[in-house]
Amino acid sequence: MDYYVFLLLSSVWYIIPAYIANAMACVFGGGTPLDGGKNFVDGRRLIGNGVTIKGTISGITCGVIGSILQYFVGNYFNFDWMMFLNAGLTQYVILGLLLSSGALFGDMFGSFVKRRFNISQGGSAPLWDQLTFIVFALIFGYFYIPVSVNMAILLILLSPIVHLVSNIIAYKLGIKKVWW
Repeated sequence: MDYYVFLLLSSVWYIIPAYIANAMACVFGGGTPLDGGKNFVDGRRLIGNGVTIKGTISGITCGVIGSILQYFVGNYFNFDWMMFLNAGLTQYVILGLLLSSGALFGDMFGSFVKRRFNISQGGSAPLWDQLTFIVFALIFGYFYIPVSVNMAILLILLSPIVHLVSNIIAYKLGIKKVWW
């Protein structure tokens, strides 16, 4: 298999739980904000209404479920590009938990920084919105199953495109109020 095809497939396989968590937090979110409506020392909201308890729990749960499905799919098909061929279910669950938590922590961090710059909830922050979730997912996952520099670079370049396309789809389906 061509190196670049292998790199693309194995990179996407690795990060699937983070993508799932990020999307499902939006799909199943709503309700009580994670920050409890509290303000930071600057008088602005800590994170905002967009990051909710329900969305965070749902996103992480769905990301872990996705990693469990990856385990079974990986064991059934056993393709070379499925990088964890020798990993057990426990390793998939732990990695899924770390990647999902990292992705949602990255979203929270992104929201926190946007509030500091007085960007309202749903306000656009090009690239910032698309990169914080993937960078933190990679950091959280790195401490358990690290990726190569090439994989990290590819995912950082690929994720804004995936993020934008998925947001446009969510907007068209009425799940999001803005297309970005």
